[in-house]
Amino acid sequence: DKLRALLGAGLKFDEDRAVAFSSERSGETTKAEHGIDNASEWLGMEVPEVYSGELSEFVFAAGVKLLREFKPDVMYLSTSDYIQHKFAPDQQGALDFYEMFDRYLGELDELGAAIIVTADHGMKPKHHEDGSPKVVYAQDLMDEWLGKDAARVILPITDPYVVHHGSLGSFATCYLPEGADQADIMAKLRATPGITYVLTNSEAVAAYELPSDRIGDIVMISGENICIGTSEHRHDLAALKEPLRSHGGLTEQEVPFICNRVLALPERPVLRNFDAFFYATEAAAL
Repeated sequence: DKLRALLGAGLKFDEDRAVAFSSERSGETTKAEHGIDNASEWLGMEVPEVYSGELSEFVFAAGVKLLREFKPDVMYLSTSDYIQHKFAPDQQGALDFYEMFDRYLGELDELGAAIIVTADHGMKPKHHEDGSPKVVYAQDLMDEWLGKDAARVILPITDPYVVHHGSLGSFATCYLPEGADQADIMAKLRATPGITYVLTNSEAVAAYELPSDRIGDIVMISGENICIGTSEHRHDLAALKEPLRSHGGLTEQEVPFICNRVLALPERPVLRNFDAFFYATEAAAL
């Protein structure tokens, strides 16, 4: 529902021109705040469990019904990545999810929608052979090198849904205390097994198009099968029932970009996931 609030910011629901709701809170929607009263009842589906594939299926089912009844000019269907955190692409749970996904895509296609399918990130296994998470605890390292809580490590992946990933990902940023030897800390991080890239603020801004004021003095990225944590005692890993799968590094950067129309791309542009809207409008104009 946090994402719904961000994406729906500025929409006006008093002119019957917009609808925005989350499956997570679909039983609480109102015409004034979401453009629809009780979306769960309207769709005829129970409010799904947040840790389930049904959370995403609700979104697709709502998309099909909205396309039939509301006929929006533009529609954005955003799914949960719970299934992808829990299952590798060839495991049955993932295969069942994509069979469901494919069915709804077919319905949207039959209704004439121009469709772009893309993702915000990939997913990789981040665990030891015994299934336990494979982690570099960066805050513990900083406490050892600089003193307890002198530096602060922040993980952007952190959110309330610890069953997904235990707040463990492959990207972290660190704010150093005044007077710290930044070069020495960066050298120590580069020598830490599992940490593949260590950059200054300005280097990270240039390399990854990051906002300078939202990251610390140092950015660190871990390798394909290992992730970064803050302090070991801060991560609740009891809810991780399957071996950890997560994201945030360069190894999860390439994602699908699929369209149900043939687009003319004579210059073979480098596609980015945020190009989806542009190419969706191109596809719709065909």
